[in-house]
Amino acid sequence: MKLYYMPGACSLASHITLREVGADFSLEKVNVKEQKTESGEDYSKVNPNGYVPSLRFDDGDILNEGVAVLQFLGEQYPDAKLLPAPGTRERARVVQHLSFIGSELHKAFAPLFSDTLEGEARSDAEAKVAKRMGYIENLLADGRAFLTGDQFTIADAYLFVVANWTNFVNIDLGQWPNVASFAKRVAARPTVEAAMKAEGLLQ
Repeated sequence: MKLYYMPGACSLASHITLREVGADFSLEKVNVKEQKTESGEDYSKVNPNGYVPSLRFDDGDILNEGVAVLQFLGEQYPDAKLLPAPGTRERARVVQHLSFIGSELHKAFAPLFSDTLEGEARSDAEAKVAKRMGYIENLLADGRAFLTGDQFTIADAYLFVVANWTNFVNIDLGQWPNVASFAKRVAARPTVEAAMKAEGLLQ
């Protein structure tokens, strides 16, 4: 398999998951702005929507959309225990968190990456992030290690990546101490450290 990624983007969650499950894979960095990969491939032919991640299988088939990639990997490698069995409440809970992170938290961060966002518009964007981070903060207030308890799942990989974006948009993650502790805990995982080093995010 080959993962098309952009350093630090939501594709990092798929990258972390690939390492968690022990999959055999390669990486191809994408310049999303120019729609070119590091090998010169036209990325718009890989993913017509133009964003990462995309997962190319050995037979040439391609799977797009981060949540789809995460769920596929969770299902294909059940021994990694990153996604509970179908039909269980535990499975539904992980999907619930994936849905919230993708449709609420991820989208709330998007405007903050604009170079032209300032003043009231930036304040509004920060308030939206704060509201959604507050939900996660309260969820983790009972001392659980991860979103659904003691077991790391694909939803935790996704949350870690989005929470890490605070470092790029000048927001202090420390205002949500439970989320900050969660992020530190996940960052200490060998697979996460390896993925971040491979993407040039760590020395």
